Amino acid sequence: MASEKSTDKAAASKSAASKGSSKSASKETAESRSLPKGYEPRLKKIYRDQIAPALVKELNFKTPMQTPKLEKIVVSMGVGEALQNKKLLDAAIDDLTLITGQKAVKTKAKKSIANFKIREGQEIGAKVTLRGAMMYEFLDRLVNVALPRVKDFRGINQNAFDGHGNYSLGLTEQIIFPEIDFDKIERVAGLNIAIVTTARTDAEAKAFLSKFGMPFRK
Repeated sequence: MASEKSTDKAAASKSAASKGSSKSASKETAESRSLPKGYEPRLKKIYRDQIAPALVKELNFKTPMQTPKLEKIVVSMGVGEALQNKKLLDAAIDDLTLITGQKAVKTKAKKSIANFKIREGQEIGAKVTLRGAMMYEFLDRLVNVALPRVKDFRGINQNAFDGHGNYSLGLTEQIIFPEIDFDKIERVAGLNIAIVTTARTDAEAKAFLSKFGMPFRK
């Protein structure tokens, strides 16, 4: 009897490990479809060779391990109108997938809001969480291609840090990304970009992102 139980436990453990490995394999497969194997993003190489050593000197770090790093970038779109028109939510998912190169997922309301006629659990937006090579590629295109296409662009707000070294950026039009074909979109819509870093302070994060070319307004 005891040996049957231990066999069952081992089988369950093996099954859980198999599920975890298949999930991580599917993540890797999704990313490898978009980028060649062994590919190193331009900004990642610049960070390693130029930005990290410069920050060690500029911020007086004792070791290179203290330099801030990019952790993830979350790109999202709120689509409250999707309650009346589901096509808008599908369009948002398509737009985010084109912009980021990674499949977007639907987001649901965490709580009910009577004034906006929103109930908990309703699908009201879409988001993509970027890590690794895809994250560096997106940041490169944001800084060097998309932001310069903003009409009357004068830089981004330098006070949009959250107090913990993370930065939030709101864009009013998704069409600044060249991947979006203006003639094929449902409507012009805004999106939010959250850049999560390992910086300990906002000052460190600003110095860090500035090195990547983030055009902070002076």
